[in-house]
Amino acid sequence: MSTDVTDKSPAAAPPGKGGGSATGGGMLQLVLDGLRRNMRQYGMLIALGLLVILFQVWTDGDLLLPRNVSNLVLQNSYILILAIGMMLVIIAGHIDLSVGSLTAFTGAFAAVLTVQHDLPWPVALVLCLAVGAAAGAAQGFLIAYLGIPSFIVTLAGMLMFRGLTEMLLKGQTLGPFPDGLQKMGNGFLPEVGPDTNYHNITLLLGFALLTFAVLQEVRDRKRQQEFALEVVPRNLFLLKLVAISAAILTVTMLLASYKGAPIILLVLGVLVVGYGYVMRNAVFGRHIYAIGGNLPAAKLSGVKDKKVTFLVFLNMGVLAAVAGLVVAARLNAASPKAGLSFELEAIASSFIGGASMSGGVGTILGAIIGGLVLGVLNNGMNLLSVGTDWQQVIKGMALLIAVGFDVWNKRKSGS
Repeated sequence: MSTDVTDKSPAAAPPGKGGGSATGGGMLQLVLDGLRRNMRQYGMLIALGLLVILFQVWTDGDLLLPRNVSNLVLQNSYILILAIGMMLVIIAGHIDLSVGSLTAFTGAFAAVLTVQHDLPWPVALVLCLAVGAAAGAAQGFLIAYLGIPSFIVTLAGMLMFRGLTEMLLKGQTLGPFPDGLQKMGNGFLPEVGPDTNYHNITLLLGFALLTFAVLQEVRDRKRQQEFALEVVPRNLFLLKLVAISAAILTVTMLLASYKGAPIILLVLGVLVVGYGYVMRNAVFGRHIYAIGGNLPAAKLSGVKDKKVTFLVFLNMGVLAAVAGLVVAARLNAASPKAGLSFELEAIASSFIGGASMSGGVGTILGAIIGGLVLGVLNNGMNLLSVGTDWQQVIKGMALLIAVGFDVWNKRKSGS
């Protein structure tokens, strides 16, 4: 009779799992391992936090003054709007160089309608959105159905829309806008309720956003676990929830202690939630990722790539029109020089926020984080009286670092 000499002693549990509790060092190691595996997702978020801390110290606390935080939102709102649309374009494997000029053109069109022809501003707003949609649809048709490269089409669009802006305004600045349209770029939510030394509506919206963000993160984690997908370690997930909560509460209290939340922040929030849902849950969003990640495979899977590309550029035109209205409303005038380099800011925001040059990668939240990184850099350097020449150099270096990190991350993962 043979004797079974196989070792039946139980294997040691991994750190932080099994029967024993993780030591402090083990928990730290789990967090670090999670950060390394998810560096693409959290890298720019960490960088944004570090930038805020550094500029808060360097500016002797001026960066996070309530008035400056409000200005930071107003000054960067249109870039963030453009970055949302640009992220979709880049995920689909294309580029759009025309958005800055289209922004200027729609602002000029709004000025002509409201200032010169006394058209009610809501009607002018709808017409401007229609013009943006038509411009985006025209470019999308040339790219999707005629096969002309997006770089060429949108480069031509950049030149054409800039020229049309000059023609509409005849080289002059045109304004002022009606009060209702001005509030779109400069207005704040009204104050209601008892005197609490804070803006009550902003407090309610902030707490609602906090609840929504935490529940969304928990729901996404459960969904990933249900489909047996890899999730971040529990400790890292809790740390993420704490960081999100702290950020939302800080911004809420700062805005509520000044004039409250700007109206454009509410518009931006609706766009982020709506587009985030589309890209995470809707079939259209999955198709955008599919054609950008692997176009031949997407075609074989039945994805209508031409239709998706067409709609992506149509959407970019609408968002460019929204940004144009916001810029014009904030300046209270339309200028032939409006929108200069906006396309570069939007593209940089997308890449800094995690988009890939090869397409198929990126998130709406990433575009917002990338735009905020540039916004904090601009605002902080202005507070420190850094010259515009050095500002351009530093922003260019930030873009190079972000794209270089993407290339390095791909080589390391072997993709």
